[in-house]
Amino acid sequence: MDCTNTKNRALANKYADYSLANPDTLTKYKTAAQISQKVLEAVTGWCTEGAKIVEICERGDKLLEEEVAKVFKGKKISKGLAHPTTVSPSSYITPYTPLNSDAEEAATTLKSAEIVKIQLGAQIDGFGAIVCDSIVVGSKDGEISGRQADLLLATHYANELLLRLMVPPGLLAAGTDEEKAKAQAQKPYSQGKITQLLEKVVKSYDCNLVENTTSWLFDRNEIEGKKKIILAPGEGSRGEGLPEIGEVWGVEMGVSLGTGKIKTLSNRATLHRRTTTTYGLKRPSSRATLSEIVKKFGTFPFSLRQLEDERAGKVGVVECVRGGVVRQYEVIGDKDSEPVSRLFSTVAITKNGLTQFSVPPKPNLDNLKTDKKITDEEVLKILEQPIAKPASTKSKNKKKKKKPAKKAEAAAEAEEEAESSDEE
Repeated sequence: MDCTNTKNRALANKYADYSLANPDTLTKYKTAAQISQKVLEAVTGWCTEGAKIVEICERGDKLLEEEVAKVFKGKKISKGLAHPTTVSPSSYITPYTPLNSDAEEAATTLKSAEIVKIQLGAQIDGFGAIVCDSIVVGSKDGEISGRQADLLLATHYANELLLRLMVPPGLLAAGTDEEKAKAQAQKPYSQGKITQLLEKVVKSYDCNLVENTTSWLFDRNEIEGKKKIILAPGEGSRGEGLPEIGEVWGVEMGVSLGTGKIKTLSNRATLHRRTTTTYGLKRPSSRATLSEIVKKFGTFPFSLRQLEDERAGKVGVVECVRGGVVRQYEVIGDKDSEPVSRLFSTVAITKNGLTQFSVPPKPNLDNLKTDKKITDEEVLKILEQPIAKPASTKSKNKKKKKKPAKKAEAAAEAEEEAESSDEE
């Protein structure tokens, strides 16, 4: 009987519709995003001078797990973390999550006025919503000036531009039929052109794009899909593909006060992710570690500190990485050790433009003081464009209906959400 049920579930999964056309998919993305945004806000408040990074990460993961446990109760679907809580110091580029068992790194604390990057995410049924924001420690609602303001403004406007460049040409065109047809006939921006336009933005603030900043196509249980956009690609790196309607993307923006060139730091790699590679692990400790990884995290990133026995995990993961069944994320920093700012958003491309699932909060631009500004006309024109059509203002049918079925009601609500996107 159990074997039959397993086969039935496998068949159901194989033929299930996990696209955005399915209202359930949209609901799961939205739910995961709401959790990610809520936890991001809480973690931001914990980032104060002297706070230990490892303790912030642990508290963030605990809150993510608590919030995920509150939704879709009783449903036989996977849910958990799409990305563990990470807090990256000033010149660090990649997500950073130290271990308690590494005494020196566990003692790392936040410094006043340093720019740190907070990244985390929740997932419901394999639909992950990851978000990253950059903040200045100790500057809550206060004025920020000088080079820090330059960096944050460059990152904000570059991110705004990138989101608009991801909208397929002519999708939001207005005017006469002829004008719409002309807009839709335009070729999409190439990845090289996208980098060129973004460089105009960051150089307006005497900053540079971080080398190999990558946006990925998302899918169910997959945050590094077949398509990717690589900004300022380094030697041997190249992107592949451009956004299309019906896709979900993880959009990254990285900006540096230095040259933007990168280097691998000496810190232990603590962030990992299971791959689809199969390999016969020889050590019992390695097999035990992989079994725990599969059960707890699926194919989403995780920190070694999330394993039941952190020290045993440090040993067991070695063969897993060597055999290619687990990917190890090296700790990457700015080559010049200059401050770096990063943003990460999870968005969907729909027929109405971009639907923003999880996005970093918009900074208070009035508090960022600098004498620098963007002057390029092409860039300014694109920044004026909307990222989505205005939300529908059609009057709803006010006639009372006889208790509609809950499923139908939920589907209708989700469908309505799909038809409208958040507009800045």
